[in-house]
Amino acid sequence: MKLPKELREKKDLGSATTKQRSCSVKNCNENAIRSLSENKWKSFVEKADLKYIENKHHKIYLCKNHYKESNKYRKSQEKLYQKKGFLDDSVSGARVKRYD
Repeated sequence: MKLPKELREKKDLGSATTKQRSCSVKNCNENAIRSLSENKWKSFVEKADLKYIENKHHKIYLCKNHYKESNKYRKSQEKLYQKKGFLDDSVSGARVKRYD
């Protein structure tokens, strides 16, 4: 009989495949802390000058240091293409009379 989630122990709640994965970056043997979608993260990992090994699950497994490098590049790209709020544009571009 299967117990409800609330009654099971925390170690039992992990996924069935709790196998330790190694980092997908070539010549890196550290344990991976993140598994990322290849479709979304491929460009960020490649632009961060990291060469990774492809697998059939379309996942990129990264260790702490390599995740930090690729995430830093991703954040910089988001800042470049971040949309400005409509309130910021309306105040700066319009001639507004101020009543002090």
